[in-house]
Amino acid sequence: MTTEYSYSGRSNPKRSLELLWRIETKPSRGPKPGLTLDQIVEAAIEVADNEGLKALSMRRVAEHLGVGTMSLYRYVPAKAELLDLMLDAVDGELGRPDGSVEGWRAKLEFFARQSWDGYHRHPWVLHIVATDARPPLGPNVIAAFEAMLKAVAGIGLTGSEMVAVIKLVQGYVQGAARSAVEAIQVVEDTGVSEGQWWSERSQFWEEIFDVQSFPTMTAVWESGGFHEPEDDFEFGLERVLDGVETLVNERQRVD
Repeated sequence: MTTEYSYSGRSNPKRSLELLWRIETKPSRGPKPGLTLDQIVEAAIEVADNEGLKALSMRRVAEHLGVGTMSLYRYVPAKAELLDLMLDAVDGELGRPDGSVEGWRAKLEFFARQSWDGYHRHPWVLHIVATDARPPLGPNVIAAFEAMLKAVAGIGLTGSEMVAVIKLVQGYVQGAARSAVEAIQVVEDTGVSEGQWWSERSQFWEEIFDVQSFPTMTAVWESGGFHEPEDDFEFGLERVLDGVETLVNERQRVD
């Protein structure tokens, strides 16, 4: 499977910010608007969800809306700005922990699972490079980051450590989601399930693999170590947060 990437941060900064913050939402010239910016963004997300990022274009979004391509350019100047709007809209779907979610760890777990679910709803987001390093500075992106920083505020971390913790959790979730989504995509592209793939290579284990040459692997196999954990994502998330908790405890002891 060949993975194709698009790039955030290539939009016109001024125009992108105007669109993200709805500073100018109506075309300044031409006939009475027949669309809204929100309708265009929603249609673009539907195209990307159903057909993948490779299929996304101004023409395809216009077709999805049943309008001419040129009419879209009265609202959005190019695909780069549209991607910024789509990313911000997706961040707007992320929930916020309510009063029942107590403590920094539970709140970070909440945000991590929200992001995990979001990547599975919109796998194309994983194919946009540098979304963390150069995010669209829209209202939803900023609000989400503010909420995550608030979750780790007042627990003894410095400002740079707070940011690093958020990036650590986000990076873990993104990496785990990419692996999971790509595994699903491989099955869809090839029509071969993981179980079938391994079954078709049973000859390797029966005739080629030498248990004497690979004793550690054999021991792990015999112990059931290659059986999938109940939830790889949750296992990894807990280990990441264990490390953060160690740092928090160290900072609190110093204080």
